[in-house]
Amino acid sequence: MNASEARSFVVGKLFTYTCFEGTRGAGRINANGSVGGTIQFRGNGATRYAVLPQNTIRVVGEKVCASVRGMPFEPCFNLIKTSANSFRGSVNGLGFAYCDFVRRDRPVIASTEAQQQLRSRTRTPARVDADDAPAKPDTVAAPTTPVEKKELPKGNDAASSDEKPELRSTTR
Repeated sequence: MNASEARSFVVGKLFTYTCFEGTRGAGRINANGSVGGTIQFRGNGATRYAVLPQNTIRVVGEKVCASVRGMPFEPCFNLIKTSANSFRGSVNGLGFAYCDFVRRDRPVIASTEAQQQLRSRTRTPARVDADDAPAKPDTVAAPTTPVEKKELPKGNDAASSDEKPELRSTTR
């Protein structure tokens, strides 16, 4: 994919990814080049949430590149569309260092009219006829044990007496 194809294919959509060495997660690239998502390094340990600032992912000529603070170089990527919902991204010049990305979110409905139609179709009707009501599963009553009423045994009434308990201290 060239840069403009990659932009329209990826921006704003949620992708899960799995990399060659086991790193995995999910994330979204926003139109301003910022990135937000999860990462689990080498497929074990804690899954962490990460956010990278705007212009982290950017187009340089016909290439998609990343600008990450602390990296001594700006890596660019080869992006190959592998299906209607997936692509493989590898670091330019390091074909073995790749990640497979699969889109996981639903397409966005662009028009307000389409959104209103969808809402009206998914609303619950105000009244449900008995014939339309879902069948209730058979239920079985759980056995119950009656509660017995007993007085608590009377023990030492020290707590109810007016006498204060004796406080002892130790000194060495």
